[in-house]
Amino acid sequence: MDSNGNANFSVDMKSKFLQVYEHLKAEILRDPAFDYTEDARVWVEKMLDYNVPGGKLNRGLSVIDSYRLLKNGKVLSEGEVFLGCVLGWCIEWLQAYFLVLDDIMDGSHTRRGQPCWFRLPKVGLVAANDGILLRNHITRILKMHFRTKPYYSDPLDLFNEVEFQTACGQLLDLITTHEGAMDLSKYKMPTYLRIVQYKTAYYSFYLPVACALLMAGENLDNFVDVKNILIQMGTYFQVQDDYLDCFGDPQVIGKIGTDIEDFKCSWLVVQALEQANESQIQTLYANYGKADSSCVAEVKALYRDLGLEDVFLEYENTSHKDLISSIEAQEKESVQLVLKSFLEKIYKRQK
Repeated sequence: MDSNGNANFSVDMKSKFLQVYEHLKAEILRDPAFDYTEDARVWVEKMLDYNVPGGKLNRGLSVIDSYRLLKNGKVLSEGEVFLGCVLGWCIEWLQAYFLVLDDIMDGSHTRRGQPCWFRLPKVGLVAANDGILLRNHITRILKMHFRTKPYYSDPLDLFNEVEFQTACGQLLDLITTHEGAMDLSKYKMPTYLRIVQYKTAYYSFYLPVACALLMAGENLDNFVDVKNILIQMGTYFQVQDDYLDCFGDPQVIGKIGTDIEDFKCSWLVVQALEQANESQIQTLYANYGKADSSCVAEVKALYRDLGLEDVFLEYENTSHKDLISSIEAQEKESVQLVLKSFLEKIYKRQK
């Protein structure tokens, strides 16, 4: 299929994907396990529309895109497309669940260009229960659409495992960056890599491909190498994100980065702490985590003095070569295509 064909597929699939969201929402709002009052139905519909479909939808759309590649580009039946979209939306529901609760924990103000859900009038800490509802919707959706499938237990196990891994990653992030705040001595590369792997890589990179593999009738135990490659890819993606937060063009990435002000355990600050001399470390301690433009400028100047832009470019090139080598070692060409498709979307990205 040529690039125009791929582009048309993507546009058509996003439209179809959004239609499936409306279908799933309607099913949830008439789930026989709960006798909805009108107020409850209105609340849940508003909560879903506000939190679930508002992002880029990359994780969800990757399920159906990966499944298509695993089927060697064959035209998919309506049923296959629908089930791929359902699994994709389960990932988007999981993402919404994480973000609703994450925003409460972080005391955040905005998400996706609008106030965080818990910041809305009349919502507040009701959002904590909404997060629980979002997570439970996933098992309801899987039961409605996969109960008769021979692999029904597999996506249930998969979502449970990935949720656990992500929650553990969130714990590491919280106790590293929140407890005993302003302690840069905690920011070591092994800690950073562990947070990234568990908090982001499993659900953002491994989960969509694992869902597609299950739909294709595969046993995930046979794809440990694929999991490791996707975790490595997810780590690379987060390092990129940290780099762009500091050095990216706000006009391109669509936001002004705040990792320095927010005292984030960023790849850049970990690199700086590893390479800085005693005087530079004192500069970091004096300026990192302060919501003052002059302090931010000091940190960015230090990053430049340490040549971290070049360090990142070297890391990016090395990571790309290592990933390509690992991908091409996979026996199945269709699996190679899935992994290369993921890598192409993120390599040298600017936003």
